[in-house]
Amino acid sequence: MTDTLTSQAQATDEATDAATATYADRSGERHPLPDLEADARVRADDRAHVFHSWSAQALIDPLPIAAGEGSTFWDYAGNAYLDFSSQLVNLNLGHQHPHLVAAIQQQAGRLATIQPSMANDVRGELARRIAEVAPGDLDKVFFTNGGADANEYAVRMARAVTGRRKVLSMYRSYHGGTATAISLTGDPRRWANEPSDGSVAHFLGPYPYRSSFHADSPEQESERALAHLEQVITLEGAGTIAAIILETVVGTNGVLVPPPGYLQGVRELCDRHGIVYIADEVMVGFGRLGEWFAVNHFGVVPDLITFAKGVNSGYVPLGGVVISARIAAHFDTVAFQGGLTYSGHPLACAAGVATFEVFERDGILERVRDLGARVVEPRLRAMAQRHPSVGEVRGLGLFWAIELVSDAATREPLVPFNAVGAAAAPMAAVAAACKQAGLWPFVHFNRMHVAPPLVITEDELVRGLDIIDAALDVADGYVTG
Repeated sequence: MTDTLTSQAQATDEATDAATATYADRSGERHPLPDLEADARVRADDRAHVFHSWSAQALIDPLPIAAGEGSTFWDYAGNAYLDFSSQLVNLNLGHQHPHLVAAIQQQAGRLATIQPSMANDVRGELARRIAEVAPGDLDKVFFTNGGADANEYAVRMARAVTGRRKVLSMYRSYHGGTATAISLTGDPRRWANEPSDGSVAHFLGPYPYRSSFHADSPEQESERALAHLEQVITLEGAGTIAAIILETVVGTNGVLVPPPGYLQGVRELCDRHGIVYIADEVMVGFGRLGEWFAVNHFGVVPDLITFAKGVNSGYVPLGGVVISARIAAHFDTVAFQGGLTYSGHPLACAAGVATFEVFERDGILERVRDLGARVVEPRLRAMAQRHPSVGEVRGLGLFWAIELVSDAATREPLVPFNAVGAAAAPMAAVAAACKQAGLWPFVHFNRMHVAPPLVITEDELVRGLDIIDAALDVADGYVTG
């Protein structure tokens, strides 16, 4: 494995040298960086014609990106950024991974697309590979175009199998932007989209640092959070609930690692009441925690697992639902009422098969566990001791959160919940310090998340953590307690 990673690092270094000097346009022709003329052209087209998600259009100024290699991308001015957000925590194998690019090119030359009702070799192989690493008897895969529709279809399956309508999800969650998925979502992006699916109810999940249950330990947090969930089930009517959907580790809303026994307790409640347990692993599946699926780390088997992002690093849109034998059997003689034109697209599946090959060849899962435990965790815990603005660090593998506070004693967040504009200025200043030093951060509310590509070199990882460490000096300047 070491020889493979060394040669891979050398190849990445060579590609990086090339990318810092030039970039390829859509025709494949290479141009030198910086290229301010190209920058102006991209900005003009974007501002005139692109409508961006989750944004007030006149208040944003998207950065034009020229090239990317491995864990780094460049703008047209030639500025390099370490990608510590893996774009949207989907670029698990980094920018322009040669094995994934080659797989897509080869597939495009052989069979660019085929409808989902026909059998296809790469689609079938990817489904088999996913089933082989999924827990328990989750052996069938329904492919979608991304994570939101994966959650939509998982809920549809649960409702069809149980004959019930209601779904429970956490307040601190994000499950996607489509109609049911945004209803499942607990964070403020849901508010402007209501009402949509009225059959969704929310509950409070475990969050030991800011316990809603006045718990004194992770174990007590787990016990009290489960008691709360059981009460919600009772009050909502257990016989009306089709599913409970949980991010195995809450992603954008905090990198909240479930305390001991919590997921097992959810499994027991679902079994007791005939409720389908859906594990949303769109963000944490495929290696982010050092496991194929995050539930494997916690030793729990859900009924359905939703995935996307890391299955092929988003090179071509792909998501899906991994289905247990019991739920799959329901549809043996009853038609499943759902489908998508591009379900299991051959180009996307070819990149997915290539992802498995890279993971196995380069020992990616073992590498993530090693870097997380040996490099990231001790460094972040040292930052927490040194910086008064750090309230808590938490995470697993290459998925961590640094929670920033203005007063460590009261745990007052550095910025208010859902802060915008001037209220969000302290976090904006921390993010700006990172960017100025050459790191693209993942910032949400009062947290900075650490989620680099899983192929990041150890030197790059240490350099990125150095940049964050320095940027926390800016956060310290806002501490009042």
